[in-house]
Amino acid sequence: MAQPALDVFRSLDQSLAAAVATVAPSVVHVVRGRSGGSGIAWSDDLVISASFHTPDSTKVGLPTDTGDLDWRDAEVIGRDAGTDIALLRVAGGGLAPANLRELEDLAVGNLALAVGRPGRTIRASLRAISVLGPSLRTPWGGKLDRYLESDRQIPRGFAGGPLIDGAGAVLGMNTRTLVRGSDIAVPVVTLRRIVDELLAHGGIRRGYLGVGAYPAQLPGALVASLDDGGPAAQSGVLVGDIIVEVDGTAVTGPDTLRTALADRPGATVAVVIVRGGARQQIEVTIGSKS
Repeated sequence: MAQPALDVFRSLDQSLAAAVATVAPSVVHVVRGRSGGSGIAWSDDLVISASFHTPDSTKVGLPTDTGDLDWRDAEVIGRDAGTDIALLRVAGGGLAPANLRELEDLAVGNLALAVGRPGRTIRASLRAISVLGPSLRTPWGGKLDRYLESDRQIPRGFAGGPLIDGAGAVLGMNTRTLVRGSDIAVPVVTLRRIVDELLAHGGIRRGYLGVGAYPAQLPGALVASLDDGGPAAQSGVLVGDIIVEVDGTAVTGPDTLRTALADRPGATVAVVIVRGGARQQIEVTIGSKS
């Protein structure tokens, strides 16, 4: 009876090693001061890595057939602290883009591997998918289209590297800084959206109203200051107004105000305020700010 179990183990063993070998050419070393980190080849000359750790100018080590690294200069051309993504352009190109996988048929309990290149060689850490959740607004103002977490902490130097499935396809980018106490992976759907925005604008445009706000005794955001020429000022919002609703979304304080604005740059919305104890509705065209 032991032989079938041994065969299953050997098959799994070989499959996991093959998955790492598949993604290895797409996992690069990113120099971060005195330490090393990981990145994922996104296209012929682009790498994504962890924004929190990656300097604006650095070097990237590309794997070679000899086992050495091909060192290239790299520049960050855009970053988003809200999702911990930095987009680097690598001199000379010739990278091996990773295969990407969406999460639709992924399930809690599926095996996965965190992969990194914190040094010269590829490294891997076996884990299971422990949480698959809906979209999440991060404490830094970004949006994860899906919440993806594996069952234990990723090793040091793996941030910016991929979480892969059993076939070597990338499920997301590992990060240790977005949600306190959770080592999560930014899913591919979010990576695509953020990379497109960084390529187009160099940053992520988020809704901007042009007010400084504080919590109010009446649930809402008390307008304490206005930016000269900002969207709120141009629309007639006054210091002392209490913003209680944006485009049908209830506002209970400054944090929910920021969330209500984040995905609406350029939109004309109805902002409900309380002024002198009376509710009023004002139309405001939301600005954008990276």
